[in-house]
Amino acid sequence: ERGEKVVRVISPQELVHYRDNWYVDAWCHLRKGIRSFGMDAMENVELLNDTAREVDTDEMRRVTQSSYGIFAGQPTAWAVMRFTKHRAQWVESELWHPQQRATREPDGSYLLKVPYSDDRELLGDILRFGADVQVLEPPELRAKVQTTLLDAVKRYI
Repeated sequence: ERGEKVVRVISPQELVHYRDNWYVDAWCHLRKGIRSFGMDAMENVELLNDTAREVDTDEMRRVTQSSYGIFAGQPTAWAVMRFTKHRAQWVESELWHPQQRATREPDGSYLLKVPYSDDRELLGDILRFGADVQVLEPPELRAKVQTTLLDAVKRYI
């Protein structure tokens, strides 16, 4: 996404198929933490003779499944979104995250809260709902959605 090429040494832990893409969850020796890497973005992969670092399975799950989407990590914020009454009937049946919190509002709208650590995937999912969703919190995510939508509008003026 950032257009950067970074050489990394990783200790692969598991392969994950998610939304028609393959990822490897691994210990990243550069960042000294668990990360998910899109396999389609990898170039010049080499097998090293070094022993791979083993990561506890419970720790892997805690890190890779605690936040929204493929960009794992401990949640840094909760996204709070209000979906219109019209869209609520469909979104209500979706599981965005195992720890999500959701309520139907008196006006028929649907309030959804999900934990996340990286907003890239979440931003795309929010934008697919267009005018049927409003981000209420946090202010930084709301501003990103607003900026993206305003940039899109400029293309049609």
